[in-house]
Amino acid sequence: MTRDHEPFSLDRYEAVLDAAIEMVNSTGYGLQAGVFTRDIDAAFDAARRLRVGGVMINDTSSYHADAMPYGGVKDSGYGLEGPKYAVQDMTDPRIIVLNLRAPPEEAGRA
Repeated sequence: MTRDHEPFSLDRYEAVLDAAIEMVNSTGYGLQAGVFTRDIDAAFDAARRLRVGGVMINDTSSYHADAMPYGGVKDSGYGLEGPKYAVQDMTDPRIIVLNLRAPPEEAGRA
């Protein structure tokens, strides 16, 4: 298994956190990340800097609720999963434009 396929753990020490974020961002994948911390500022900082599809704060990267979008960036796939996105993927949107004006030959009769 190469570094591109190994899970990474973000430690509580800032220098290690910076190195871990850099390591995560350097891979070709970016599905989700889990950040465990009691420091909300550190959590949001990590969430802003991590190039992944989702960041779980104080939960594992495998967590996702059906109603939330689930998908990655880079080589982790294309598109999002979840009911809303499944409906969108199976929908063929169309536009219908109605001209409610009378045709020219009927315009004089109105």
